[in-house]
Amino acid sequence: MSMNSFTSLEEYQKMSLLRFTTAGSVDDGKSTLIGRMLYDTKSVFQDQYDAIKETSERRGEEGVNLALLTDGLRAEREQGITIDVAYRYFATPKRKFIIADTPGHIQYTRNMVTGASTANLALILIDARNGIVEQTRRHAFIASLLQIPHLVICINKMDLVDYSEEAYEKIKSEFRGFAAKLDVNDVEFIPVSALKGDNIVNKSENMDWYQGTTLLYHLENVHIGSDHNFIDCRMPVQHVIRPYNDEYHDYRGYAGRVAGGIFKKGDKVMVLPSGFTSKIKKIDTYDGEIAEAFPPMSVTMLLEDNIDVSRGDMIVRENNVPDVEQDLEVMVCWFNERPLQPRGKYALLHTTQDVRCIIKEIRYKVNINTLHRDEEDKFIKMNDIARVVIRTTKPLFVDSYRKNRNTGSIIFVDEATNETVGAGMIIG
Repeated sequence: MSMNSFTSLEEYQKMSLLRFTTAGSVDDGKSTLIGRMLYDTKSVFQDQYDAIKETSERRGEEGVNLALLTDGLRAEREQGITIDVAYRYFATPKRKFIIADTPGHIQYTRNMVTGASTANLALILIDARNGIVEQTRRHAFIASLLQIPHLVICINKMDLVDYSEEAYEKIKSEFRGFAAKLDVNDVEFIPVSALKGDNIVNKSENMDWYQGTTLLYHLENVHIGSDHNFIDCRMPVQHVIRPYNDEYHDYRGYAGRVAGGIFKKGDKVMVLPSGFTSKIKKIDTYDGEIAEAFPPMSVTMLLEDNIDVSRGDMIVRENNVPDVEQDLEVMVCWFNERPLQPRGKYALLHTTQDVRCIIKEIRYKVNINTLHRDEEDKFIKMNDIARVVIRTTKPLFVDSYRKNRNTGSIIFVDEATNETVGAGMIIG
């Protein structure tokens, strides 16, 4: 079902498509957990199951290796690790799900950021034997930095610690202490065994001391209807629709994805950067005309007046406009082997705008383990997280990332290689 097939915001908020990402250190069991969830919810075809059963037997493994359901690359299967983000889709009668299975290795942190950037919920796995490690802290910090609204901490491999309540409570207490420094509000803890299936889809008989819900029950019932910003109206224009035929002779529509707020037919709007105002004449979608548009719908908006509007402009409300800025403070996750260059020039992508920028200043680097700011070390290498000041070649229409994840995020691109080298969250 497409986002545009809903007739009202209430209907959309009742319907649920939950995007969630997995994170955690190497061998914490992320792929096995997803494989178990797909298998136990009967979302696996028989031929898929037979194929991974055959592979498991050929390797001499005990039982069926459910991790093979998500690890699709040959290198992943050979090494038994996850390298790239694997997206999987499944549904239950209550909800539809899109899962991003992300790697645990430190050199693939950029893939974790990619998978988490659109998620409603982050599922962080912790090995019950090892407790909280650096990658746990890194991924929890990135989840809070990316303002993922909901966090589920799955303490996995409980079967290897004899389903000990003490081991579970120790990790839970330690994580709560660390999370107190983070910007996370909704945290849930669930003790699981992905291998044996405890508390994934079915309640565990081995942990009668745990009174909470199973993982699937929590995923089906977590409230995500208010995760988007439905207050501040923002629609970056992606394309001008101008059919040159007699049937649509005077048609001029502005297409894009709604990044915030609710637009209704007849609403008075303003176009940035010109500042001209008009009223919404009509809102079109692939499925026909609609009365209101809200995030994350893709729509075509027609205005009553002929205003010069082009790609990169933004349609907003005149009494609620974003900041128009050239100097921006940004938290950046650096993805590239080549370090961030002070005074370096990069291409910048923000909503539908392509500009260039210069790194004016590196304020500090974040120490992932302590969350302290290191103002002495200004060398920002791959997987580092830092606060920087940039200046763009032309003004951007921005909100703080905390306020709007769409208008508050930017991507850095190396102009020489065209590689994505960093992702940034704008600080308000």
